[in-house]
Amino acid sequence: MSRRLSNVYQAALKAYDKVNKTTMSGRDVEAEVLTKAALKLKECQYNWPENGQNDKLTAALNFNQRIWTIFQAELEKPENPLPAALKRDLLRLSLFIDKRTLEVLADPAPGKLAILIDINQNLAAGLRARPTPALVDKAAA
Repeated sequence: MSRRLSNVYQAALKAYDKVNKTTMSGRDVEAEVLTKAALKLKECQYNWPENGQNDKLTAALNFNQRIWTIFQAELEKPENPLPAALKRDLLRLSLFIDKRTLEVLADPAPGKLAILIDINQNLAAGLRARPTPALVDKAAA
């Protein structure tokens, strides 16, 4: 991704963010921050050889880690309405994120970012998907 294209995309994302913040659901907010983290990591991956990359990489990893730390805290709350099995799986995933983040910080390599990017993008896509009414009715039954 060229720097110009990346800058244009980021400017568009910022404009979209301003309009969306007042109308977004919790799921939408979570999807948005996961997408933002994935974009930050992807930018580091594409621009790996540039000067100052270590600072950008550390900032992107820290941003991603903050998101996942918030998810961990929310998942551990007794009043969290998610099914126990889903909470357990998401907590395991968050531990993997923690481990991979430390691996990248200890021995940076652009290929190590791919799994973090993929997880964030896939989870964001799942959060943006809306369950069909038939599935919601079955889950409530």
